[in-house]
Amino acid sequence: MTATTAFSPPTASASRSSGRAPIARLTWLLARPSAQSAAVLVLPGIAFAVTTALMLIVLGGGLMFSRWTLADNADAAVYQMLSVLALVLLLVPLASLGGAAARLSARRRDDRLATLRLLGATPGVVTQMTVLESTAIAVLGSVAGIVLYLVAMPFVGLIPFGGAAIGAGELWVGPGVLALVVVAVAALAAISAAIGLRQVTISPLGVRTRQSAPKMHWMRLVIGVVAILVAYLLLSSMAGIADMALTILVLGTGIGIGIGVLNLIGPWALGIAAKLSLRRAKTAAQLIAARGILESPKAAWRQVSGVAMTSFIAVVAGTGVAFVNTLTGDYDDATMLLLADVRTGIIITVVMSFLMVACSVGVNQAATVLDRRDLYVSLDRLGMPREVIESSRSRTVMGPLRFVAFGSALIGAVLVLPLVGITIVIAPASLLVIAGCLIGGVLLVWLSLKATSPVLTRVLSQPERL
Repeated sequence: MTATTAFSPPTASASRSSGRAPIARLTWLLARPSAQSAAVLVLPGIAFAVTTALMLIVLGGGLMFSRWTLADNADAAVYQMLSVLALVLLLVPLASLGGAAARLSARRRDDRLATLRLLGATPGVVTQMTVLESTAIAVLGSVAGIVLYLVAMPFVGLIPFGGAAIGAGELWVGPGVLALVVVAVAALAAISAAIGLRQVTISPLGVRTRQSAPKMHWMRLVIGVVAILVAYLLLSSMAGIADMALTILVLGTGIGIGIGVLNLIGPWALGIAAKLSLRRAKTAAQLIAARGILESPKAAWRQVSGVAMTSFIAVVAGTGVAFVNTLTGDYDDATMLLLADVRTGIIITVVMSFLMVACSVGVNQAATVLDRRDLYVSLDRLGMPREVIESSRSRTVMGPLRFVAFGSALIGAVLVLPLVGITIVIAPASLLVIAGCLIGGVLLVWLSLKATSPVLTRVLSQPERL
């Protein structure tokens, strides 16, 4: 009997007729859920579904405000400017969540495909298989996300803006936008998968034996500092801009740069902090945690990037609440309604960011246990107590979390400083919102760690499934 492989087609007739490996069939055979891979396929699908649903809700709200005119509401331009700010604050983290979903369980995929490369499969075959698998999961997740979006529309439509509930119909984005979002999510998954395969196609043996650890260059810090300076100068110039459209553009660009810098500097900063922790490590848990971060600073960043975004958003939200509270006086009904809507918008932005964090952290934590399955089983076989393994897992996440939450809040404070001034930034209402969001983010990550303990229990109870 002849084995069927990517480089040995199943039949001679099939080979003569096409001359190519059966990519779709091989992808299906290798991607079929098994005892250890079912969760690996389901987890990114869940992440894509939540990403799509949240993205559609955010886009629906933005499109609703864009349709408002001065005839509908005298403050339509203000609503549109604030909605753009909310879109920038939420869409960039949502895109990051989508990218993280596309890269989930990359180690399992890279190991499998690197083995095929060593057996003789061509780089083209490996790339096509990976892109096809990732794209299929993304499309299925997006379709599920559309269903979630349709279910959530009536409930989100109960939120009042402009003195009345906005209604579910106002959040409908239309079939064209639905199709574009599915295509965008699928493209994001395909591009992320293709980029992630560069190391597999270049050095399959190094990937299979895990010999190469990714390095974070210090130029990330230099570029990040320059970008923050540019964003600060942009936001400082807003006082002299009279055109509303230009004001919206500058505000969105400045905040967007700040969020982008977080993703740029974050992995490098975690790598530096982990090196320092490794030198000071005195227990097995501390040593394993530091080595776990250094194994892949990018993966460690993905564990806490959601809280980093929330910390950044918390500063913007906190200063917004404090600024609204300073507007005291005898205002007319329209102004009071606008201030109430601003508070509502801030609350929605924070809640949406926390939903994103909950999805990102929960899925990433479960996927990390599955990706590092062999390490945890090996430690268990060596006799390491379960408590020490749990402690190392907690330190791998909670250590970087505290560092990232503070750094992200600091960057947020620097960017809102030219907009509202130091008095608003350190106002009691601002500090209260910021502290509440930071505590909530840390608590959310801690709960997700506890919630994924059963996954580790299953891994340790079935050590033969390596």
